[in-house]
Amino acid sequence: MDIEESIKLYQRALELIPGGVNSPVRAFKSVGGNPRFIRKGLGSKIYDVDLNEYIDFIGSWGPHIFGHKPDFIIQAIKEALQNGTSFGAPTEAEVKIAELICELVPSIKMVRLVNSGTEATMSAIRLARGFTKKDKIIKFEGCYHGHSDSFLIKAGSGALTFGIPTSPGVTAGTAADTLTAKFNDIQSVKELIQNNKGQIAAIIIEPVAGNMGVIAGKPDFLKSLREICSEESIVLIFDEVMTGFRLAKGGAQEIYGIEPDLTTLGKIIGGGMPVGAFGGKREIMSLLAPSGPVYQAGTLSGNPIAVSAGLASLEYIKNNPRIYNELEIKSKNFELKIREILNKLGKNLALNRVGSMLCLFFCENEVNSFDDALKSDTQKFSIFFNHLLNNGIYLPPSQFEAIFISTSHSEDELIYTAEKIEEALKLIY
Repeated sequence: MDIEESIKLYQRALELIPGGVNSPVRAFKSVGGNPRFIRKGLGSKIYDVDLNEYIDFIGSWGPHIFGHKPDFIIQAIKEALQNGTSFGAPTEAEVKIAELICELVPSIKMVRLVNSGTEATMSAIRLARGFTKKDKIIKFEGCYHGHSDSFLIKAGSGALTFGIPTSPGVTAGTAADTLTAKFNDIQSVKELIQNNKGQIAAIIIEPVAGNMGVIAGKPDFLKSLREICSEESIVLIFDEVMTGFRLAKGGAQEIYGIEPDLTTLGKIIGGGMPVGAFGGKREIMSLLAPSGPVYQAGTLSGNPIAVSAGLASLEYIKNNPRIYNELEIKSKNFELKIREILNKLGKNLALNRVGSMLCLFFCENEVNSFDDALKSDTQKFSIFFNHLLNNGIYLPPSQFEAIFISTSHSEDELIYTAEKIEEALKLIY
């Protein structure tokens, strides 16, 4: 596979951009080799600057539930562009997308649009502190909530990929206000609350973690979290930046039947454009400026181009609820194909899937927590990744990220991918 142009671009980028990329995992540091510079995407495929074609299982890290460049989203963007790119003033589209989010996610009574998932989680934490008048938060090992200082304590995603569980630049004071519990371990939560009685403003969690691989929150664990937060007057925040509108119309909270106090959203609500949001109970959201004293603002929040893409995405989901059944069937069949391969090879690798999110861990133990995920053999994953990449299959370049399946992936493409997975595993084992 010729990647001459990608190599040239990477060398130019290294001189001007730290690490040659604008988000760390893109650098291929944990898997080796040269990152591919992408020129375009269409349906289930992406094409690099050397015109190599790949079946894409990243989907821009989750937003492309319909694949790349769906007609209805492109049309919505084109129509919005005719009126301008940004106004710094309210638009009708902002009201429409707020109405639709509140309709599709019943726990959200009011919502504030922002520009990224990081901005949404950062703002939700500030709001929870303002509402409770308490300072400390509880997060979970391996859960990634963006790169805000409060969250870079035993974080997942890129921090985990590069072995950086904390980041220089995070102050001791910030770290002291962030308490870390073990995912799927309710006792660790109870101990933190007991040892910090009356000081916890919020508990934030990915109900289905997607940044230490795919790990589902156990139903009893999440139910207990809800009960504890209600008893202790703690704001429960579900970070559904990744899972919102991907796992179900109402996100992971619909699947579990649990209503958080606040929810953070991103990815799909932007239809591939940079949009985030946070929303929840009216009594909490009403504290945001200008209604209340908790300040949050953004010049480009509610950008008309981005909102038009997100609105088209959510309207399609509302009018085509069957897509989740289709995705479940497609994803389950793909999972079964991989399990058949593992059985044939006599390997008991952990394979976790929730809806259209999936991860194969290179370890032979159940993966239900951060510590479990860390037992994965990242060198074996590197061999696996590069074999698939060289055969035209683009996976996340990290053991600790999710594979995303879209409505545009064909049965033939999934069969081909399974065949190449078998080849890669035979090379390794």
